[in-house]
Amino acid sequence: MESPFVIVDLDHAPDDRAPTYETEPRDRDRVVIGVAAEPTDAVEGVDILLTGVRNPPRPWVGCAVPHATARQLGHVVDSRPAASVALVQVLRMGAGLSIPDRLVLESLAYSTLQGGADFRAWLAAAPRRSPRPAGTPVRLDRDGPQLSITLDRPWVRNAFDAATRDALCEALQVAVADPSISRVDLYGNGPAFCSGGDLAEFGTSRDPAQAHLVRVRRSPGALLHHCAPRVTAHLHGACVGAGIELAAFAGRVVAAPDTVIRLPEIGMGLIPGAGGTASIPVRVGRERTAYLALSGAELSAGEALRWGLVDEIGDVDDTATDAHEAVRHRAL
Repeated sequence: MESPFVIVDLDHAPDDRAPTYETEPRDRDRVVIGVAAEPTDAVEGVDILLTGVRNPPRPWVGCAVPHATARQLGHVVDSRPAASVALVQVLRMGAGLSIPDRLVLESLAYSTLQGGADFRAWLAAAPRRSPRPAGTPVRLDRDGPQLSITLDRPWVRNAFDAATRDALCEALQVAVADPSISRVDLYGNGPAFCSGGDLAEFGTSRDPAQAHLVRVRRSPGALLHHCAPRVTAHLHGACVGAGIELAAFAGRVVAAPDTVIRLPEIGMGLIPGAGGTASIPVRVGRERTAYLALSGAELSAGEALRWGLVDEIGDVDDTATDAHEAVRHRAL
């Protein structure tokens, strides 16, 4: 069986032999990882570009030993081939689509993988968790033209469940429907902005096709994209999975110094499903998005700033609780 990935040494590959999935059908269902000692001009048909240069320009990723990093990524692809290949296919195709269409494409792939053996195996091995719902998972406060939206399940680090998704959609629809709202601030209460999808709900939907329709109809990402120029996302602590996928839609992203960003879905046999394949590539490019998702690596606030995933590193004291209380008191 052919390997689901290929590593290309770009320092020694002739120009006319450079990989391109547009002309090489065999690479359409493989993850193509390019390695070079130093960054070169953009290379078509490569999903991840690794170099030994520190802080290289987009779309390159700098690492101490590029070939070793490439092999590590290859092991990930070997262990989760369906999710890994689906990820790069969605990123490739998405480059030519609008944001709403990218969201539909991502959801289709996500639902397909939900029915796959890798996700079911991960689900069977995962510890059972009891749901810990909130009566009001999202707080909404308005002061004139300013709208403050706060994820409010601090006991689970604002894990993103269906109730939170629906409440966030309702809050964002206020901003979409009312052009007099000139600023929308998005916060997470407690020690983290958002720790990602609520694992207590993972696998509870037994109908991936219906789940796809729900994701498309109730999409916080689509609403954030609609009003993005007015939205500032304030990150702190863990920003995992949905936590960064949704925040990346905002027109401005401010991160506290303790912010840690990660995309863990490939390890579960899935791809980002909250809009990450639509939002993150706009900020960092599809190659760096693929690297984040396949490696599962943690990105610090400083690294995210250099990549353009966040726009500013803010004061760690700018917490959701303080901002929420300030807005609330002004409104009284």
